[in-house]
Amino acid sequence: MLLFDSQHRTTFLLRSIEVSPRVLVSVSVFCVFMAKDYYDPPPVPLIDGEEIRKWSFYRALIAEFMATLLFLYVTVLTVIGYKSETDGMGKKNVDSCGEVGILGIAWAFGGMIFVLVYCTAGISGGHINPAVTFGLLLGRKVSLVRAVMYMVAQCLGAISGVGLVKAFQKAHFQKYGGGANGLSDDYTASVGLAAEIVGTFVLVYTVFSATDPKRNARDSHVPVLAPLPIGFAVFMVHLATIPITGTGINPARSLGSAVIFNDQKAWNNHWIFWVGPFIGAAIAAFYHQFILRAGAVKALGSFRSNPHV
Repeated sequence: MLLFDSQHRTTFLLRSIEVSPRVLVSVSVFCVFMAKDYYDPPPVPLIDGEEIRKWSFYRALIAEFMATLLFLYVTVLTVIGYKSETDGMGKKNVDSCGEVGILGIAWAFGGMIFVLVYCTAGISGGHINPAVTFGLLLGRKVSLVRAVMYMVAQCLGAISGVGLVKAFQKAHFQKYGGGANGLSDDYTASVGLAAEIVGTFVLVYTVFSATDPKRNARDSHVPVLAPLPIGFAVFMVHLATIPITGTGINPARSLGSAVIFNDQKAWNNHWIFWVGPFIGAAIAAFYHQFILRAGAVKALGSFRSNPHV
């Protein structure tokens, strides 16, 4: 008997074989040939000149600019608010339990990423971070033209967002360091660089995993709302690395605060907040695409007989 089902499976079924007049043996033999139950988009062309002729491309740039602007506005205000509260701890009638705290800062960064990725994912992909864009470029998820323009839009959005904070709270902005990232005195540059590499790896690896087409497959893990794990990744990384570097893992975030605050302290070791995230993103892209998704195996032409690799 030949059966077909709705999942494009072909099943050969043989059963109820009569061995003798008194013995009836039921045998079920299944030979299943299944196509993938998910769709892997082909790699995006490295150079795609057609993109710049489409309105959707410029709409995505605007979305990235606005999302990064809002991200920096809310988060830098939170950092400055925290510093202003801790600055008054020695004063009377100050509730030490009423401050935002490092936990609150981590929630602000993670929560804003969750909200903004949710809002912009359908328009631009919701990168809001040059390191994420760089990782997706290496994974052939975006073209070189789109990646470069995204990074420019993100950096301009970050500068604009921090500029709004300074415009609204200039005195507090200058007094409390403009929310700029900086290497803590207790740590060396190599430790700070390592923290940025590992922190960005966690973020970009989460981005690849949360947006993996296999998660929509029928037999895959329980589908997740992609912005949620990405926001939680940002939250957890901030908890771990705020004491070390103030947590960059986003070159646009670090650049925006440094440009508007424009103090030598903000520019000291600024290279860490570019080199670290880009290295971390590259490692995450390689790990996900070539190890977990067997890109290296496919490139070598091995195990081609298994369509589910």
